[in-house]
Amino acid sequence: MKFSLIFFVIILLSACKNNRANYSEIAQIIPVEGIAKQEHPGKKLMENYCNVCHNPKTAEKDIIAPPMIAVKMHYISEETTKEEFVDAMLDWAKEPSVAKSKMPGAVKKFGLMPYQFYPEQTIRHIADYIFENDIEEPVWFDNHYKKMHGDRPKMKGKKGNSRGKGKKKGIGKNNTIEQHSSKEKGMQISQTTKAELGKNLMGQIQKNGVIEALNFCNVQAMPITDSMATVHNATIKRVTDKPRNPKNTANSQELEFINQFKTQIATGREVEPILVKKGNNTEFYLPIVTNAMCLQCHGSPGKELETITLAKIKQLYPLDMATGYSENEVRGIWSINFNN
Repeated sequence: MKFSLIFFVIILLSACKNNRANYSEIAQIIPVEGIAKQEHPGKKLMENYCNVCHNPKTAEKDIIAPPMIAVKMHYISEETTKEEFVDAMLDWAKEPSVAKSKMPGAVKKFGLMPYQFYPEQTIRHIADYIFENDIEEPVWFDNHYKKMHGDRPKMKGKKGNSRGKGKKKGIGKNNTIEQHSSKEKGMQISQTTKAELGKNLMGQIQKNGVIEALNFCNVQAMPITDSMATVHNATIKRVTDKPRNPKNTANSQELEFINQFKTQIATGREVEPILVKKGNNTEFYLPIVTNAMCLQCHGSPGKELETITLAKIKQLYPLDMATGYSENEVRGIWSINFNN
């Protein structure tokens, strides 16, 4: 599925309120459960968003990003205030860069974290929770840290003493998905696929530049997505109303959901994925939102989109419609189907 070279999505959750008559075959719209009043909102947000890539239950050999306890240890010292930590997380989420990172070893090992569109309040909740609370860490982390760095540093806030809670298998290519709700399963499928695509594409951009990355995307994006579909035993598509490749054209129902997400993004509302239950299967829809990096291949010709890049796009995709975007626009959606 080759409609986009560079995209990074927001991972936010919602219920579908569509009552159109032509969707009468939809058996059930799955509601998203609320967060318990006594629970810090950042805990669930961190588990739903961050742990997809930073999962503390993932085996060391399968990790695709450092666990969140490692992030906490690198960004919080005895002198760090909560305000400083929250501001650092906001600044990082807005535009991840090598220069901003306090974890050069992680950047070297895993690559630079892809940009993801999160509302500011979401980042504030997550950062506040991380600063103020113990957070779960992998069973292997303590030995790993001592081997690599020696004694653990002193931090303000709580250090994350929830050791030994991550004994279940994580999400790796050789592992099966743990039992989760349909909402969580859809999020895992979309995020792990996005991470695999992003890791490969960003590697090509960093090593060989945008033009060579276009060649790579043209050949490898679909096989990578298909391989992740096999891992998850699901159907995974990326579809749009303005395709680069005609094979990625959205159908009528997908177009309706794209328009719903466009309205929500344009009005600044937090958006959530749409889940539709049909018999034993669940359909999961999540928006793909543009950012500044996306505009290198999806922006306006003569502005963000360079002439040489546009020429290459026309060569690879003669029917391309996927230009003229600005930041924070819905480029398309993840359309995922899996068995309950």
